[in-house]
Amino acid sequence: MSSPSHNKNWLLAAVCLAALGMPLSFTGPAVVLPAIRDALGGSPVQLNWVTNAFMLSFGATLMAAGALADACGRKRVFLLGLAVVALSSSLLTLAPGIVVFDLARGLQGLGSAAAFAAGTAALAQVFDGAARTRAFSLIGTSFGVGLSCGAILSGWLAESFGWQSVMLSPGAISLAALCIAAPSMRESRNPDAMGLDMPGTVTFTGALSLLTLGVLQAPDSGWGSPRVIAALAGAVLMGAAFIAIERRVAHPMLDLSLFRFPRFVGVQLLAAAPAYGFVVLLVLLPIRFIGLEGRSALEAGSFMFALSGPILVVPTLAASLAHRFSAGTISAAGLLVCAAGLFWLSRCAPGTPLHVIAWPLLLIGAGIGLPWGLMDGLAVSVVPRERAGMASGIFNTVRVAGEGIALALVGAGLTALVMLQLGRLPAHPGVTSQAAQRVTTGDLSQALALLPGVDRAALLQAYGAAFGTLLCVLAGVTVLTALVVFVFLRGEAHVEAGAVALESSAC
Repeated sequence: MSSPSHNKNWLLAAVCLAALGMPLSFTGPAVVLPAIRDALGGSPVQLNWVTNAFMLSFGATLMAAGALADACGRKRVFLLGLAVVALSSSLLTLAPGIVVFDLARGLQGLGSAAAFAAGTAALAQVFDGAARTRAFSLIGTSFGVGLSCGAILSGWLAESFGWQSVMLSPGAISLAALCIAAPSMRESRNPDAMGLDMPGTVTFTGALSLLTLGVLQAPDSGWGSPRVIAALAGAVLMGAAFIAIERRVAHPMLDLSLFRFPRFVGVQLLAAAPAYGFVVLLVLLPIRFIGLEGRSALEAGSFMFALSGPILVVPTLAASLAHRFSAGTISAAGLLVCAAGLFWLSRCAPGTPLHVIAWPLLLIGAGIGLPWGLMDGLAVSVVPRERAGMASGIFNTVRVAGEGIALALVGAGLTALVMLQLGRLPAHPGVTSQAAQRVTTGDLSQALALLPGVDRAALLQAYGAAFGTLLCVLAGVTVLTALVVFVFLRGEAHVEAGAVALESSAC
């Protein structure tokens, strides 16, 4: 008969495996998006949903999955989530078209949310004190390894076995985690759980879905089209309904009263910063490197490792600095470093060699790595202790949902900037919008077909100018965020990074 400590270690291994696979679900499809387009076709809007469907379903259902795990059983929800990830990964390779593929990506996001919420909640029940801190530190490390190595691993898999192998990799890891957890994990639930806040969940998910739909559709239909206006108006109405529900329900999904704490608001701004300063690049850069510059998937993965690699080591530096400086100071400094990297990258034209472009990529990754190692601890240190669980839940929801929204907004902004640049070329005005959308999804050949008389060099120059402008805007937003975060958090006490309140994300 297995000892309790033996079972704990196997459970930890299973949750770490699940955490390792989640970044692969995000970074992998970005690396092989040109191959997916060639195999399944699809409009630019449909191709954008390849990434956004996962981010939307994951971010919108994360807290609901946690509540479901507390009420129905953490083991049951964890195993179900892993099974859904494995099933959806298989469906991705069998999809007859891009629409089915996008739906499977949304299903994959649901499974990932269930596995993450239930797995971390289960760990919080079996580990205490320093052991709990070490356990959640290992989860963070596993996630960092997946994020850092995901692009280069996906590039190697794509070149060796095809794009389908990239889609199967998260499912294979989930199956391994399921086989480990099924015999070793004990069932647990919260006897005081209040169940799922269904009205809040529906309105919150609806608001995010409609907002993402409207933003993604705008470059194709125009911001003034009835379809886009209807989607954005629906998002506003759903958002207002969500706020009204959460203010009246006895046990809300999100405790909005926490936003009365200025430092808590500052932490939410900090949670959103990596979305537009770092995460969007994990999607935009592979499209640029592979679809437009013509690099191999493996070479693009090497470029991306320069961006994400610092996440493996810099958070440890932040933890040591936290003993001497406030978390607000460290976070603001990191964001300023990230902004400098973004500006530097804006000066790198398409085709810049790796030994040149690696430096701004490393600077961006290192800069975002400083607040990355402190954010979870900050999320609960700025509110009363008895509300730490809810605070961490809000923080994680803002972080993941913010990434999906940022990706949609930045993608739409890049398309608009490319269209502006194409308008200066000798082309037919009626097709510049379509050509811009093709360019931003990496379909260079189709864009050239829409623009007779425009050669590849001119198109890449137009894209490079648009991309550089976008990065300058993102750098400016990051600087502004750094200043606001410093003002809101400058009086914050030192945060012991790693004591992380990652454990609270299980609540």
